[in-house]
Amino acid sequence: MDFSLTEDQQNIRDAVLKHCSQFSDEYWLEQDRKGEFPVEFHKSMAEAGWLGVAMPESVGGAGLGITEAAIMMQAVAEAGGGMTAASSIHGPVFSLEPIAHFGTEEQQQRMIPPILSGEQKMCFAVTEPNVGLDTTKLKTRAVKCDGGYKVTGEKIWITNAHVADKMMLLARTTPLDEVKKKTHGLSLFFTDIDHSKIETQLIPKMGRHAVGSNMVFMNDFFIPEEDRIGAEGDGFKIILKGLNPERILLGAEAIGLGRVAIQRAAKYAQERVVFDRPIGMNQGIQHPLAKCWAQVEAANLMVMK
Repeated sequence: MDFSLTEDQQNIRDAVLKHCSQFSDEYWLEQDRKGEFPVEFHKSMAEAGWLGVAMPESVGGAGLGITEAAIMMQAVAEAGGGMTAASSIHGPVFSLEPIAHFGTEEQQQRMIPPILSGEQKMCFAVTEPNVGLDTTKLKTRAVKCDGGYKVTGEKIWITNAHVADKMMLLARTTPLDEVKKKTHGLSLFFTDIDHSKIETQLIPKMGRHAVGSNMVFMNDFFIPEEDRIGAEGDGFKIILKGLNPERILLGAEAIGLGRVAIQRAAKYAQERVVFDRPIGMNQGIQHPLAKCWAQVEAANLMVMK
């Protein structure tokens, strides 16, 4: 199998690496020290059109696929910003997929362009305390009311919820004990964040401080019916259109991070002099670096496959 990039894909990689080179190590270090969202980076990527790489042209996207999105996100991480740079923008790249596939024409035109342009930021609210990856057991409830739904519940590890304008939310519209299949009865919404009904709390972390992870508390949060994506109760199968691409993008980003780590380790090995010669001349340094390179490139083939 030939996994070499096409000319267009190579052009995407080169263009993203060049664009991201504007943001130095010092920039990312300062954002991390301050714990502030990288607004300048997010804005520049939006203005350059990269947030819409996998979105249809009809909503302002480039009309390309998840392969091209993975190449782009890999380059973002590899350029030096690592997972901080990648996770500040990868939400729009994958989590708008459910709207593109299942949203009405009106929803697509209303919801997607403001995210791609950078005018609005979004978060992806699925994970809950004590539920983890068992998505079918989500406890957040969306109860039907006049004109829409009232939502009450908690979410956790929600990236960028504290700076987001919009939320992609998965909630139970039918209790688990009332459905035939546990994947039924979940509904998906994309809606405005009402801070009078939603509280966000940043979770202390050991790294990636510039991109916050949050606990989110919702109490009688109203969502209009026109903000539901697809049919009521079909949210589980719909959200997979976002979750599956996300797994690929995260793998690609990890490859980018691994590549830049090896590049910097190799550079250090050439510069660090001990006993009058660079340590990179020693096989005890060369062999582990070569092994790491082989492992990262093998992993990259799996991501691309």
